[in-house]
Amino acid sequence: MKLTAVQLKKLKSAAKSAAQRAYAPYSNFPVGAAVLGGSGKIYSGCNVENASYGLSNCAERTAIFSAVANGEMRLKCVVVYTPTKIVTAPCGACRQVIHEFGPDARVISFCTSREEIDVSIHALLPGAFGPQDLV
Repeated sequence: MKLTAVQLKKLKSAAKSAAQRAYAPYSNFPVGAAVLGGSGKIYSGCNVENASYGLSNCAERTAIFSAVANGEMRLKCVVVYTPTKIVTAPCGACRQVIHEFGPDARVISFCTSREEIDVSIHALLPGAFGPQDLV
């Protein structure tokens, strides 16, 4: 998925801003994400932790669920920001959700250093299970 320089700048800015709103008192690992919907709109989200760890939600899924709640059923790109020196890719659960709504999505992770991951969801989740596998 080809992004314009303006789109990429807006996505990165939205992801960075979302990370500042993260609720991460247990991990101290704030994450922000922004997704580009098929309509061209951008939706952002942050990680929201819970004392019952299994009820926490990652930034990527928060952003995707926000997009879906607003009628977006197709994602073009997911951008993830962590205020760390080492870039972090989405977790397995997030990869699966990205694939559900963006089977051809581009995934970009960036951090405070120049390190960056820029790959397709296929590269992050080869052989993904999806709606096409349901019989």
